[in-house]
Parts: sequence; C-alpha cells; structure tokens
Amino acid sequence: MKTPLHYQLSEYDCGPTSVLNAMSFLFEREQIPPEILRNVMLYCLDCHGLDGTAGKLGTSASAMMFLSNWLDNFGKVGILPISSRYLSGEMVYLGSSSSVNDALQRGGVAVVRLFTDEWHYILMTGIDGENIYAFDPYYQTEPFEQEDIALVTDKPFSHNRIIPARYFNSTKESLYAFAGTENREAVLIFNEDTKITAEDTVEYFI
Repeated sequence: MKTPLHYQLSEYDCGPTSVLNAMSFLFEREQIPPEILRNVMLYCLDCHGLDGTAGKLGTSASAMMFLSNWLDNFGKVGILPISSRYLSGEMVYLGSSSSVNDALQRGGVAVVRLFTDEWHYILMTGIDGENIYAFDPYYQTEPFEQEDIALVTDKPFSHNRIIPARYFNSTKESLYAFAGTENREAVLIFNEDTKITAEDTVEYFI
C-alpha cells in the first residue's frame, strides 16, 4: 500500500521530508525498512543557525550527498531495490540531455534544491511536455500570483504543484529557480524494480 506524501513539520525540515516523500512515492509502505527513516533524519538537519541551534539552517549539500551515497549502497547490498545519484553544479538543469529529465521520464524522482523566498528542497515526481509535477513540502493554501503555476490539492500520492519547466533553469534567485550553478544540487532516486529502461522512454524537449 502506498501512503500520501506529507508536509514538513517545521520551517527547517524540507530536505528530509522530501527524501521521505521520495520513499513514499517509489515504494509500498510495507517495503520501507525503519533504517531508512532513522538515517534520513539522522543525516539531515545538520546546519546550525546563527544562534548555534542545531538544524535551524536546514540540511547541507554535503549531508544530501552523503545520504544519496548511503541510499545507493543500501540498494547494492540487496535490502531494498533502490538506487541513488547525487548531482551538483552545471549537471543540475532541465533539458533534453538532462539527467533530471531522464530520471523523471524513467519513473524515478529528483529531490532538488532551489529558491522560493529562501533556499528550499522539493520533490519532482513527473514530467509532461513543458511542465514538471512536484511535491513542495511547504504547506500552502493560497494560489500563486504566477497564474501558470498550479496549486494541486487532489493528488496526495504524487504532486501538489504543476510548474512550467522554464522557472527552474533561471540563474536568478526567483521562485522555483535552481539559480546560480554554485547552489545547484539534486538527488536522483529510483525503484530498480519499476525503473523504465532508456530504450522505452519518450524523449521530451524543454
């Protein structure tokens, strides 16, 4: 049985929430071992706030990279059919030759760092033409001022936003932008049992 994706509980836990949502999207509830849940929370929320409080600056890129490598090794030992790959810098973009596009087209997901009104993690779960289907863990009820961004309320197992892909590649610190290459990172995650082969995918041009 699949479970609905969930929202972050605080102002800080968008990173681990998005990774756990990736697990919920890719795997049945009965498949997910407790070690995944424990370690996602253990490795994330590693940045200290200006007052020295642990977790108040969320999750670092190094923590996400470590978590991605741990998930990939977790799959290699055969406990769960999972694989993961960490991307950063110029490798994080949307386009016909993008690894992010490829993952979404083949049934995988991408946990990406981007800008909203501050740095934030969301989960990308699908792609359709020039739009990205995503689950933003920050709870919102009011529609966006940007009329081409859809707030979705009836797809709890897959997405709560439909966002035109053109927003993501912006180099500015604007809504849903990857922004400058020095800030870009993505964790690609697959269920190896449901992963679509490259030969079976339809190529999308963005």
